[in-house]
Amino acid sequence: MAGGGDSLRALLRAANALLQQRRYQAALAVIKGFRNGAVYGAKIRAPHALVMTFLFKSGSLREKLRSIAQATYAHSRNLACFVFTYKGLLAAQSRLQGKKIPFHSFLAACIGGWLVFGDNNPINSQIIMYLLSRILFGLSRLAVEKGYIPQPKQDPFPLVAALVWGTVLWLFEYHRQTLQPSLQSSMTYLYEDSEVWHDLSDFLIYNKRTDSK
Repeated sequence: MAGGGDSLRALLRAANALLQQRRYQAALAVIKGFRNGAVYGAKIRAPHALVMTFLFKSGSLREKLRSIAQATYAHSRNLACFVFTYKGLLAAQSRLQGKKIPFHSFLAACIGGWLVFGDNNPINSQIIMYLLSRILFGLSRLAVEKGYIPQPKQDPFPLVAALVWGTVLWLFEYHRQTLQPSLQSSMTYLYEDSEVWHDLSDFLIYNKRTDSK
């Protein structure tokens, strides 16, 4: 037993010494990026999938748990693979050119996005839409910082909020098929199911009464 413990401690010391080597930093950062992508993807997707599945999906408990696990795995895997690809390509470009330039980041992310998130499925679609909204806000702020557009005299957020909600409800009411299925489900619950009830049970306690009612 003592020999086994000594071997483990020696292995840990060797691993820690390797992690301190600057020449391996780029490769180790790629591995750590894969780890962080997997963990972060699971942390983000698991609670979201749990809530959305039990709120809006039908089926047995086993089917719901399987759906949650599949969505969590897909998000975790994709984010891990993207970070791994992005950081690997970033390190390769920097090594080839001898320095890091802004275009390296753009090109590496474009390739990673094409390879990892190019499949049009519900998980990838939600991630891309999440990023798109942040990009629009970020580009707007950057345009103001660079002087391409003047600094607003008043906070434009109330106007943005009004336009976003006005547009999404117009699409829901008249062009519903253009919206993401999960958004359709959420809006149906909020704006259509709230107009239907039969008695106190499905007015206050349940959204819809069961067939046996």
